[in-house]
Amino acid sequence: MLMQSHTQVSIKSPAEQQAMRVAGRLAADVLDMIGPRVVAGITTGELDRICHDFIVNVQHAVPAPLNYKGFPKSICTSVNHVVCHGIPGERVLKAGDIVNVDVTVIKDGFHGDTSRMFLVGDPSVQARRLCSVGFEAMWRGIRTVAPGRRLGDLGHTIQQFVESQGYSIVREYCGHGIGRVFHEDPQVLHYGQPATGLALEAGMTFTVEPMINAGRRHVKLLGDGWTVVTKDHSLSAQWEHTVLVTPGGYEVLTLGAADRAAA
Repeated sequence: MLMQSHTQVSIKSPAEQQAMRVAGRLAADVLDMIGPRVVAGITTGELDRICHDFIVNVQHAVPAPLNYKGFPKSICTSVNHVVCHGIPGERVLKAGDIVNVDVTVIKDGFHGDTSRMFLVGDPSVQARRLCSVGFEAMWRGIRTVAPGRRLGDLGHTIQQFVESQGYSIVREYCGHGIGRVFHEDPQVLHYGQPATGLALEAGMTFTVEPMINAGRRHVKLLGDGWTVVTKDHSLSAQWEHTVLVTPGGYEVLTLGAADRAAA
């Protein structure tokens, strides 16, 4: 990977940080809204339609994925062995499925990006554990964030934990800087060596979104040009937050209502 130079990574002003808080809150609100509807019998296309209507008509915001580089829907729905970028459609969710819903909204020109795993019915113990380890991995990465720490510290922390639990980290897809642009520098790898990579500075905003597989880390892209699946058909799980580097550490901009109340 090329080392990122400082000049490529945008430092958000206080006003821009506040705009990012608003966008992040809206993205989290979409997931709070759709969660109770992620049940057996609904199609991923219906989930997309409900989210689209909520973003456009209630939040008066823009669903960033829609028509982004040709993506045809307003959210991503990645079920079971789909790693990321699943296209909502006719698939009917069934009891035992695990599904990642990935939401990015644009409000007043700024992006908020977040995803969560949802359990449909009563998934297997193995599926639940995978989702739990993925959640913990994201948070262990987030908790490394502070000025002067390096992105390699974040990636190493996630990798060490995930691999210690017997799972693998997807390497082809990573977190990213975010702001006025959906995907900007830096790349946020979920593996790596401590004390390497970009040094973090207050005002940076980026996503932390490890994708972990129950089997091997290898993935393949399907013929639709978007959907990424595990090569060995093993389950995959992902969680994502947008994070702001603060003078004293970090602020998570995409906490759901329950987490905001607990904070």
